[in-house]
Amino acid sequence: MKVGFIGVGNMGGPMCRNIIKNTNHEVIVFDLNPDAVKVCTDLGASAGNSVADVAARCDVVLTSLPMPTHVEAVALGAGGIAENARPGTVYIDLSTNSPTMARRVHAALAAKGIPMLESPVSGGVTRAAEGTIVIMVGGDEAVCDAQRPLLNSFSSEVVHTGEVGMGSVAKLINNMLAFCNMAAAAEALMMGAKSGIDLKKLDQVITNASGFSFSYRSLAGKSFAGDFKPGFSLDLAHKDLRLALELADELGVPGMIAPQVMSLFRMARGMGMGSDDMSTMIRVYEKALDTEVRA
Repeated sequence: MKVGFIGVGNMGGPMCRNIIKNTNHEVIVFDLNPDAVKVCTDLGASAGNSVADVAARCDVVLTSLPMPTHVEAVALGAGGIAENARPGTVYIDLSTNSPTMARRVHAALAAKGIPMLESPVSGGVTRAAEGTIVIMVGGDEAVCDAQRPLLNSFSSEVVHTGEVGMGSVAKLINNMLAFCNMAAAAEALMMGAKSGIDLKKLDQVITNASGFSFSYRSLAGKSFAGDFKPGFSLDLAHKDLRLALELADELGVPGMIAPQVMSLFRMARGMGMGSDDMSTMIRVYEKALDTEVRA
């Protein structure tokens, strides 16, 4: 089978490389960054000349793109997948998208005879490299089942969530929870720093007690080391939370916590931290209180 992969950056790259390493499929990649393409071609993939080239040559096309507008352009725009893929080609979008956009792309591709699985992922760059990410699939269940071997080649958990749109719903709710947990962890650790408690002792307590979470561990590790090099950037977290708040608004769910986290994100981006890891949100507290959280 010929598998196309469009967007082989921070997340797409390791997912694509796991497909190359763990399957016998012919993999054709395209990205605007030639260095990202080379990392994949060095492992045995071939380089496509364009989105149109990849779409026309492949049986399955996957995308991993930063923004919903990028998904729309690659899937439906000039020279995109809808114009160039053969009927029966399966399109799998691994990007974080809005349910509304996912449904619009799905409907347009269905009219061309191209089935779509919206398949956002969770786990971050480290788990993408390890092949242990979770994939939340929205779309026809039979199409999902047919593509499970491919999806399993770069993940540890594939959950069919329902029709197209439900994958995005699951992803946005999951990320909103993670962001809110991390913001709470930032506030808590600053309280610890200001109190004078030994932060390593506090960390030992939290790690073994009820306050522990994946988000806490991620933020504490970055903050204690003073290392905010991007894994998952604050700009991308801001985009995902904005989509989650839009979904809450559409559903009429009042926001008591997530909008406050969005304000924290906006402050951090206003301070020029958008390209840093999302854990950099703690530096808003550090700058405001002239106190670093290091251990």
